[in-house]
Amino acid sequence: MDKSDSVLHEYFRRTRLPLAWKPLDMSNTLRIKKGVDIRLAGEPSLHCDNSPHPKVVAIQPTDFHGLTPKLVVKEGSSVQVGDALFYDKTFTTVMFASPVSGTVKEIVRGAKRRILAVTVESDGANTARDFGPWNGGDRESLVAHLAAGGVFGAMRQRPFDVLANPADTPRAIYVSGFDSAPLAVDTALAVDGKIEHLQRGIDALGQLAGSGGVHVGLRQGDNTLASLQGCTLTSFDGPHPSGNVSVQIHHTAPINKGEVLWTIGLQDVINLGSFLQTGRYSADRVVALGGSEMVNPRHVRTIAGSQLCDIGVAAKEGARIISGSVLTGITAGKDGFLGAFSTQVVALPEGHEPKFLLTDGWLSPGLDKFSVSRAYPTWLMPKKKQYTLDTNQNGEDRAFVVSGQYEAVFPFDIYPVHLIKSIMVNDIDAMEKLGIYEVAPEDFALCEFVCTSKIPVQSIVREGLDALKLELG
Repeated sequence: MDKSDSVLHEYFRRTRLPLAWKPLDMSNTLRIKKGVDIRLAGEPSLHCDNSPHPKVVAIQPTDFHGLTPKLVVKEGSSVQVGDALFYDKTFTTVMFASPVSGTVKEIVRGAKRRILAVTVESDGANTARDFGPWNGGDRESLVAHLAAGGVFGAMRQRPFDVLANPADTPRAIYVSGFDSAPLAVDTALAVDGKIEHLQRGIDALGQLAGSGGVHVGLRQGDNTLASLQGCTLTSFDGPHPSGNVSVQIHHTAPINKGEVLWTIGLQDVINLGSFLQTGRYSADRVVALGGSEMVNPRHVRTIAGSQLCDIGVAAKEGARIISGSVLTGITAGKDGFLGAFSTQVVALPEGHEPKFLLTDGWLSPGLDKFSVSRAYPTWLMPKKKQYTLDTNQNGEDRAFVVSGQYEAVFPFDIYPVHLIKSIMVNDIDAMEKLGIYEVAPEDFALCEFVCTSKIPVQSIVREGLDALKLELG
């Protein structure tokens, strides 16, 4: 080893990076030009707290679109971490597990006795069922192991953005290594101290994937995940929705009719790797608490399904508390629960106050209003300026016209308005020709945000995907 090699070796030893690490080749960078970053006030600090152990958790079947749950437990049943609470009616081997030990407190039902949630009251002991570490085997046995341990339920399928079929072999598996949504969780904090589990998860995904392998999308300039091996790393530069996995698939290897891809969240890959190494089910989450109405915006370590008041969510009076992104999340309130795939909790002011048109309305100077269309002079403001936006949609439903607004924030080679209109009239052939197989509802969140006509675009896309899936059987 010459002098230069010894210096390099000492650098890697001190930084605790593996010798196989090398800086990401930024020539493999894809620039996403269409989109917009909504700069909201209340950005979470990079301080990360360990939240108290939750007193109550809720596993909500509604978080897993396409799931028809069949109960394994009843109210009053004792459960350990990893014990199955329900399974899928179609894919009967796919279990959904309790993230805490304790007692099943309530089975919440909605219309037609639909199961909305199974709540578990924690006993604080955190005793766990031991599935045993994974010591290797063929693909079928790995799938069975993940499904029995409650881990496979985090896998979603494209097209349709539904629960993945364990009997399929996907062309490839995609993981977005960053979130570009407003007030998103910091990737470095999410993977801090968990790179080993993440790499173990990537290795397992490589065994599950078909010829296309595993693809991980990175944010340009961020080398947090650059040491990952056994996968294809692609850097993305540009505004939101560059972090959406659909965008990353579209710009690398678009899905075609008849193909199947799987997607899984970054933190779910970590939990998958942890399960394979320890044999214990894990639902750990690093969550960003942000928004202009959030008291002490920061990051917290908690468990998916935790009650928001238990993890330290505190907001100003009259705020709306959202589990998930401001663009795709749901209103939860402080007594609500963290969604299965949520990595954010956001508090925004409610927009129920009337706005006088000359001071706060469309005739106002708008010096504090964020505008994508440059209707206000704030587009001349520094890019670091943050805005306090409320939940008011600033208008009512209007005629759906072709205005060009959607195309400016939709980074797909797809005509979004034409696709939406084909869904609204249930024209299956047109949907297929216009690219519905490539998209998920979240990809239209910005279209909904900028829409002058106030069209509920995401719900329309969801209905279209469901209708197409039903049509195809």
